[in-house]
Amino acid sequence: MAITVERPVTATAKPRLTDVGLAALAPASWGTVYVVTATLLPPDRPLLAAALRALPAGLLLLALTRRLPHGSWWWKTAVLGMLNFGAFLPLIFLAAYRLPGGVAATLGALQPLLVALLALPILRVRTPAPIVLAAIVGAGGVALLTLSAEARLDPLGLAAMLAAVALMAVSLLLTKKWGRPGHPLAMTGWQLTLGGVVLAPATLLFEGLPDSLTTANLLGYGYIGIVTTAVAYPLWFRGIDRLAPTSVSLLTLTNPLVATAAGFLVLGQTLTGWQLTGFAVALTALTLSQTLKTPR
Repeated sequence: MAITVERPVTATAKPRLTDVGLAALAPASWGTVYVVTATLLPPDRPLLAAALRALPAGLLLLALTRRLPHGSWWWKTAVLGMLNFGAFLPLIFLAAYRLPGGVAATLGALQPLLVALLALPILRVRTPAPIVLAAIVGAGGVALLTLSAEARLDPLGLAAMLAAVALMAVSLLLTKKWGRPGHPLAMTGWQLTLGGVVLAPATLLFEGLPDSLTTANLLGYGYIGIVTTAVAYPLWFRGIDRLAPTSVSLLTLTNPLVATAAGFLVLGQTLTGWQLTGFAVALTALTLSQTLKTPR
């Protein structure tokens, strides 16, 4: 099966609602990872979760696309593969195991601000003030939505989440700067496979394999590998290609919105008036940010 190469969208092309909606599906799916980790995966195995999320999905996409990097894309793929998967995934699972979902979501909501800050030195693009304001308001809404007085602040979990947010911000901007050499499926497959190849021996060395996996464990790994990775990441990279960097980063606000809804529906969590207010504020900031014109 051969995949044809898409023609890149020019910098002056106007983003379509379809592009925004498809890109938003990726962080929306990532919002379910917290619930899946808590309910289906074996405890305290962040490296195993990361490896089983990355390597099978990467090999599947490589089998579908049957394309390899060329030229400078060998080292660019290595850099992006480590940023997006080899380093990011174990950090995000470590944070998910050690932090309440609300704390992790609030720290994750800082990513659009970091992208806006780094866009100038990396892309030579100045983020408009209204977009920066939307990022600040969105982060505040997420804090209202997810933080509670009982939230425990595990130092290792906090460090892991902050590092993960920084890595994702840098990878987003480098992906935007470098563009892509072919179809998003091929680009995603390269990076996932490289990240998985790095994670697999690290998993065996530091965690080992569990004695057995339950049906629930297998379903959980299958879900995060297929839905939140093999399907979600090509949509995310497609969105980075077609949307302004801070605008696409603001779509990550769908992550805590979906995580909160999943906690309410699956884990039986309750929502206070402040949380509902935060949900409305974050959703409004997210929606308005996608209607503003931004340099791409």
